[in-house]
Amino acid sequence: MRVCVVGTGYVGLTTGVCLAFLGHDVTCVDLDQAKVDLLASGRSPIYEPHMDALLADSADRLTFTTDYSAAVPDADVVFIAVQTPSLPDGNPDLTYLRSAAESVGKHIAGEFTVVVNKSTVPIGSSNWVDSILRESFERTHERRSDGEFSVASNPEFLRQGAAIQDTLYPDRVVVGSDNPRSLDVLNRLYRTLLNQTFTPPTYLPRPDGVGAVPMVSTDLASAELIKYAANAFLALKISFANEVGQLAGRVGADITQVTRGIGLDARIGPRFLQPGLGWGGSCFGKDTAALIATAADYHHEMPIVTAARQVNQLQRRLVVDRLLEELRILKGRRIGLLGLAFKPDTDDLRDAPALDIARMLLDRGARIRVHDPVAAERFRREQPDLVPYLADEVEDVFDDSDAVVLVTEWAQYQDLDWGKFAGLMRTPVVLDGRHILDPQRLTRLGYRYLSVSGSR
Repeated sequence: MRVCVVGTGYVGLTTGVCLAFLGHDVTCVDLDQAKVDLLASGRSPIYEPHMDALLADSADRLTFTTDYSAAVPDADVVFIAVQTPSLPDGNPDLTYLRSAAESVGKHIAGEFTVVVNKSTVPIGSSNWVDSILRESFERTHERRSDGEFSVASNPEFLRQGAAIQDTLYPDRVVVGSDNPRSLDVLNRLYRTLLNQTFTPPTYLPRPDGVGAVPMVSTDLASAELIKYAANAFLALKISFANEVGQLAGRVGADITQVTRGIGLDARIGPRFLQPGLGWGGSCFGKDTAALIATAADYHHEMPIVTAARQVNQLQRRLVVDRLLEELRILKGRRIGLLGLAFKPDTDDLRDAPALDIARMLLDRGARIRVHDPVAAERFRREQPDLVPYLADEVEDVFDDSDAVVLVTEWAQYQDLDWGKFAGLMRTPVVLDGRHILDPQRLTRLGYRYLSVSGSR
């Protein structure tokens, strides 16, 4: 099929490249000429495992442009995958979505086009997008639209760092539409993925046990709410683990054993039940805020989701509290931070715990050094005020430090020669913000081991 994808961020680029790999002819539209030129040269503007390889494998079916007229008129399906950042009141900013919808409506020229909301949008936004498309189409063509297009919702459930795997081997595909013809088109678009009949890439083989993928067909509002509810529930699991972790620290329990013990319950499951510094990135914070704001529009409160957000912010402050308990004074102390990206296998710094922790430490008068094996280049561009504290080598984070905090659980940090680095520190204190290091091993190597929860 012929596919247009508007927006080449994490969601849009992953969607476009994967659909091209599955055999569709895909044109991606982005107004950033530099990004389009980079992608056209076969290089990805984001760090995502296997993205460059998949770009190469799909190059003959994949085009990048800044011109809507080169992408929309011939498309059977148009995905809108633009950013919807949070406004101060928690509602998403739909400026980019409106602009994209107006441009798509202006250029629709096929017999029937399915316009798919791939951006995470408030409940009811598909109806709003439909009205914008219709107004733009009628203004451009000077006639009423007569079944030339239909709007559908197809939310994404991607983990950054595993976005391609989650696209090719999803748990489910959710499609919302009030038009049976749209559902039929999207069913055909995803057929090889749903049936898992495509030949997988050699560098990302099909996981054992993956069979036919269920397609959940719903009305528009239900599809939109599924996205928000899913992200809110995952955020709840993380915050619940962290809340229990604080209790574990007080009663002398081991939170990693506690979460393993409850995660083996099939009704609960282990995924996203990891204690640590909480969640960051572009999704959970934005989507939980939008869910609360949407509920408020209907005079409904969501205290559980609100509490999850509060617990998440508390985890970042606890790093400073734990260091104060240990070092007594932070002014003049040198603190190293291992990791800047909000999670491993991505260079995304949006809502990254490391940034809040760094600024809180600086406000307390501490001297900091920060390091990340992948996100350093993006950090230089996006956080110019913190660039003076960036270390090129991981050894610099340990050198003459009073404490080192593991913020992002990069495999490189787990595999460090910790014994060698202990001698570089003024006081060998390690605060494990992700509960992934071996306390007994670090203690044998001469470190004072701390966890963010205070748990063993």
